[in-house]
Amino acid sequence: MADTAALDAAPIAAARPVSRDDKALHRKVFAGLALALVLAPLVLYPVFLMKVLCFALFALAFNLLLGYGGLLSFGHAAYFGMASYVCAYSAKVWGLTPELAILTGTATAAILGLVFGALAIRRQGIYFSMITLALAQMVFFFSLQAKFTGGEDGIQAVPRGSLFGAISLEDDRVLYALVALIFFGGMLLIYRIIHSPFGQVLKAIRDNEPRAVSLGYRVNQYKLAVFVLSATLAGAAGATKALVFQLASLTDVHWSMSGEVVLMTLVGGMGTVFGPIAGALVIITMETYLAQFGAWVTVIQGAVFVLCVLLFREGIVGLFARILKKPL
Repeated sequence: MADTAALDAAPIAAARPVSRDDKALHRKVFAGLALALVLAPLVLYPVFLMKVLCFALFALAFNLLLGYGGLLSFGHAAYFGMASYVCAYSAKVWGLTPELAILTGTATAAILGLVFGALAIRRQGIYFSMITLALAQMVFFFSLQAKFTGGEDGIQAVPRGSLFGAISLEDDRVLYALVALIFFGGMLLIYRIIHSPFGQVLKAIRDNEPRAVSLGYRVNQYKLAVFVLSATLAGAAGATKALVFQLASLTDVHWSMSGEVVLMTLVGGMGTVFGPIAGALVIITMETYLAQFGAWVTVIQGAVFVLCVLLFREGIVGLFARILKKPL
């Protein structure tokens, strides 16, 4: 179980059964998000929106592991970045269609998550976190040295291709529709996982692992399952991002990427369904529109994080959930 200062600084919302009214509220939120996804390209730059959606899915995947599994990973960039590399390589060198390239990258992240998860879950708390960081650094140095990744140059000019060999993705708006579908599908899948019997067991393990063991649950198997699911969805986000920007680089596997997704999750609201989306929107907006400040952007991000911890430790969505007394 994660017991670091970061977790203490952003407590998970108390778990309680989801009532019929709560489900109705969630349906309204999903409908609102779907409407926002449809209307957003009319007023905002599609590439910016696609970046937000990719990182929102990444943050949702990470929140599944941290917020509901209670496992703080400092190495999620490994799955995000490696999926990005494999997707870019398979699209550019192997000539795979976009959907196959994304699936190949996602499958790679799933396999990597299975191997790394099997090693990491043998430890708990800060030891688990450090193992994930060490494994992610191994992936970083592999990516730096391997020929297929392009080293410091990365894989550039990745072709977007045609979806199913028929629908060209060169138009940003067409690609946006695909990215929006992947994001929305991933979000619905995570929502279903959270509210399934499997998700309820995860919350029980997060809140009181010894009691879950005493009740007969195979805790390590549940931890490994959620680890692999999280890595797979993070890989889907990374693979999609490679097609959007037509680039896979060392930035995707750098340790700072793992820190960034932690920041998104905590700012938006750890242990909430919609919090990571809000966190990704805030962080990506800051990076995009405050880029003129250069290195000061990270200082501003740090200030925002400190304010969140001091003023509303539950995160943006967690604060609204507490005010409304509804799980969000």
